[in-house]
Amino acid sequence: MVDFLAENNLCGQAILRIVSRGNAIIAELLRLSDFIPAVFRLKDKSDQQKYGDIICDFSYFKGPEYYDGKLEAKPELQDLDEEFRENNIEILSRFYLAFESVHKYIVDLNRYLDDLHEGVYIQQTLETVLLNEDGKQLLCEALYLYGVMLLVIDQKIEGEVRERMLVSYYRYSAARSSADSNLDDICKLLRSTGYSSQPGAKRPANYPESYFHRVPISTTFISMVIGRLRSDDIYNQVISIYMGITVNLVEAWEPYKAAKTALNYTLDSANIKEQATRYAASMESLRPQVQQLLKEGFLREEIILDNIPKLLNCLRDCNVAIRWLMLHSAESAYDPNNKRLRQIKEQVLNDSKYNRKILFQLLLDTAQFEFTLKEMFKQMLSEKQIKWESYKKEGSERMTELAEVFSGVKPLTRVEKNENLQAWFREISKQIESLNYEDSTAAGRKTVQLIQALVEVQEFHQLESNLQVCQFLADTRKFLHQMIRTINIKEEVLITMQIVGDLSYAWQIIDSFTSIMQESIRVNPSMVTKLRATFLKLASALDLPLLRINQANSADLLSVSQFYSGELVAYVRKVLQIIPESMFTSLAKIIKLQIHDIMEVPTRLDKDKLKDYSQLGARYEVAKLTHDISIFTEGILMMKTTLVGIIKVDPKQLLEDGIRKELVKRVAYALHKGLIFNPKAKLSELMPKLKDMAATMDGFYRSFEYIQDYVSIYGLKIWQEEVSRIINYNVEQECNSFLRAKIQDWQSVHQSTHIPIPKFPSVDESATFIGRLCREILRITDPKVTCYIDQMNTWYDLKSHQEVTNNRLFSEIQNTLGTFGLNGLDRLLCFMIVKELQNFLTMLQKTILRDKAVVDVFKAMLGAVNPVQGIVANASKVYANAVAKTQKIWGAYLEAIMKVGQMQILRQQIANELNYSCKFDSKHLAAALENLNKSLLADIEAHYQDPSLPYPKEDNTLLYDITAHLEAAGIHNPLNKIYITTKRLPYFPIINFLFIIAQLPKLQYSKNQGMTCRKATDPVDWPPLVLGLLTLLKQFHSRYTHQFMALIGQFIRSIMEQCTSQKIPDMPSDVVGALMFLEDYVKYTKLSRKFRTIL
Repeated sequence: MVDFLAENNLCGQAILRIVSRGNAIIAELLRLSDFIPAVFRLKDKSDQQKYGDIICDFSYFKGPEYYDGKLEAKPELQDLDEEFRENNIEILSRFYLAFESVHKYIVDLNRYLDDLHEGVYIQQTLETVLLNEDGKQLLCEALYLYGVMLLVIDQKIEGEVRERMLVSYYRYSAARSSADSNLDDICKLLRSTGYSSQPGAKRPANYPESYFHRVPISTTFISMVIGRLRSDDIYNQVISIYMGITVNLVEAWEPYKAAKTALNYTLDSANIKEQATRYAASMESLRPQVQQLLKEGFLREEIILDNIPKLLNCLRDCNVAIRWLMLHSAESAYDPNNKRLRQIKEQVLNDSKYNRKILFQLLLDTAQFEFTLKEMFKQMLSEKQIKWESYKKEGSERMTELAEVFSGVKPLTRVEKNENLQAWFREISKQIESLNYEDSTAAGRKTVQLIQALVEVQEFHQLESNLQVCQFLADTRKFLHQMIRTINIKEEVLITMQIVGDLSYAWQIIDSFTSIMQESIRVNPSMVTKLRATFLKLASALDLPLLRINQANSADLLSVSQFYSGELVAYVRKVLQIIPESMFTSLAKIIKLQIHDIMEVPTRLDKDKLKDYSQLGARYEVAKLTHDISIFTEGILMMKTTLVGIIKVDPKQLLEDGIRKELVKRVAYALHKGLIFNPKAKLSELMPKLKDMAATMDGFYRSFEYIQDYVSIYGLKIWQEEVSRIINYNVEQECNSFLRAKIQDWQSVHQSTHIPIPKFPSVDESATFIGRLCREILRITDPKVTCYIDQMNTWYDLKSHQEVTNNRLFSEIQNTLGTFGLNGLDRLLCFMIVKELQNFLTMLQKTILRDKAVVDVFKAMLGAVNPVQGIVANASKVYANAVAKTQKIWGAYLEAIMKVGQMQILRQQIANELNYSCKFDSKHLAAALENLNKSLLADIEAHYQDPSLPYPKEDNTLLYDITAHLEAAGIHNPLNKIYITTKRLPYFPIINFLFIIAQLPKLQYSKNQGMTCRKATDPVDWPPLVLGLLTLLKQFHSRYTHQFMALIGQFIRSIMEQCTSQKIPDMPSDVVGALMFLEDYVKYTKLSRKFRTIL
């Protein structure tokens, strides 16, 4: 009969593919369970208020028109809904495909059963498949995997969350069904069951059978599968159903009378005591036994070959004891609110004398023993044929030599010629030579006969008297014995070890031993080498989900392997993280001693003060702590490069990643706690907190500088990479509030799975420390309460005239957060400017340009000023009337313009600081960037004059890349930046012209300070006003700027003409202000001074 799993057996291959897909689906469900967007849980009040109207459960399907009507009635809800769709459709699609694959799986399994029933597979029926060992196994696995899928979904993805995700996918996606599955079927299968994985939650009625029954499966098939399994011993009190997901049958079988009654016999107090006592005794006897086997030099090749059954029994007993004790002591297996379960657990722990440390030690020793035995056996297996052939050759040669001895030709002490023995030994030599390695059974039988013959010949021919002949015979028998031993080295032993050593049941509960592992490493860092064997033993759990996928040659093999290997490597990293943590604890003590206790030795020192500066106690403590750090490093480096699943773990990389992770955790926390400001403080906390933060960061930096040589890492490289990553990630998260399509953690180039940047709950409107820093700077430099003096780069309080801050603030930020911090702050300000300009344009279009009275003023004004080259008659009255009629709109207008101007001043200061530090710290880089920038601009200008000349193509990222470098080096002008795309706006030059002349009466000119505010009660700060208006005009076509400037010029000429005609000797203050505006505009935009004469 054809092998059931043969490639040409369609029936076997079909069910094998289904089972393979089932394992891949479970891996995908487990992978996705870590990426459920928190918003779908609607746990926070803020989420409920914000998203409550757009995230719905299955109640949506009862009246979709009602929900959609609510959205249509509110434009802001529509906008939020669209933004939510853009941010979540990708992950929703991934979840939906996983849910769909579960439904498709059971549909395909049912179709396979129908095909068996209808005779699609020739000579195969359900009965014949179940009679076949592989067929029975696969059909049982297929049904079992479907149950596991449903339980995993209910445990990992709550019912309400599933419903909300499915409804959201339904609303947002056009592709709602495939050929075999549609959304209705998937919703029916995966609707909420009412189950909760929270401790103490009540089990829903008829759960889980009603859940399993949602897609009907052939009752005949289920009955036959159970019938085939009934004789198998598959039950225990606490079992692992799949990759460490444990179930306590006491709780699970509670609703089923027959099962419960059967289980009650097992759970009899005396029976529990008997089992627990037996495993306690096993622990006592097995520990010394395994420790004896692990002694240096005990496990030798001959010992292993002579004791294979005994060693396998020891291994089996150890693993059985560990399995029973780990499962029956696991916290996750017992509901603390169930009194009976509590009693059973207490009895198990008491009667088994349960001690976590002793159990962990047995696991450690067993894993080491198993690893050593496997490695030695693999070595013997690989050398098996070579050694067997070598022993055969040695034995045959010995017999040939003996034959020659009895020929009388070869001289040997007192051996007479004997032709019979000569012929006999020659025949034995031929018989040994004829032994065939490939036919191991016949060769083994014949070898035993040859050994017997050699024993008999020694007895019958009285050869004992000749020691040399006896030695030859003994050697040959020894070689023949070795051949029998070697031929018995079979791969089945390794397979048995693999089955016996399975640790998949502990995939999750092993985490409860993490603290013991870490404490062991902290006390003795060399423990890492022993743990390596335990990690490899845990890696054997990967065989369970990968076996069928591999057999089916499925493309899912790589992704499933990567998922489980990645999970295991993450656990290895978690356990070994105690080493970097301990190193940093020691490091903190070293830094404290160096800063506060140890005095710096001066260049000249009086000999009588030498003792004072020696400080032997403190220096000894530093040396001891440094030695501890070196020992920790040595411990992790003792762990060899190891293949965990399909991922290679390099201990040096593991150490570096661990150090990076600990550094990121500590620096991120320090930045979060250190940069929290009180907006109600009378004196700003900004500078003191920045100085404290700079000292903290310097401490970290110095500690890294100190440690690098002792742990063999590139300290400066790691410091720069990780600090830049922390700052860039926080900037990215802060900027998310300004983006529709937000960057999720799993999409971020700055976030990492192995070295995660922690997220902290926000303490105010800002999401991160960089947002708090930026908003604090904006608060203390607010144009409403401060006055910025450009010549001094300083902000003064409007009322007290005291200095608030100056450009040293940005030097302090540079000292604290480095170039990355200043650059990140600059980027955040860009986003804020964009948001401000967008809000401003919305206000302009929806408020100002829709006010008919105001628009009529603009129209009248447009008529009065035409042509702009001329003079406006009765100018003072015309301008004053227009300003008076539009007075109500300028408050919000001024606030927006000033905010933009304020942020542009900050950007200029940041650019200056970055450029200064770049020229100071890296003059060659600064020069190279400036020259490259100039040459690129020259080439682009040349291309526009002559299009045949080269120009960067669309797919060339040169301009984008160089811009990032230029901004980081401060080689850019924020005032020239285009922040937003704009459309043509009616009356735009007139509006801005009226706005500026409306503000001029609030200002006055001073020779020393330039334009300043007249009254502190009506604040207008000149530099933000000019720069804000300049930035706004820059976003539009240059003709708007020319028209606006022409109107300013006409204003000056018209007012001065009127003053001349009325013989007013002094120049009006408004004209002075307008002239100062032109002067500053030319200065900031670096235009030619001829521009003013044109006006």
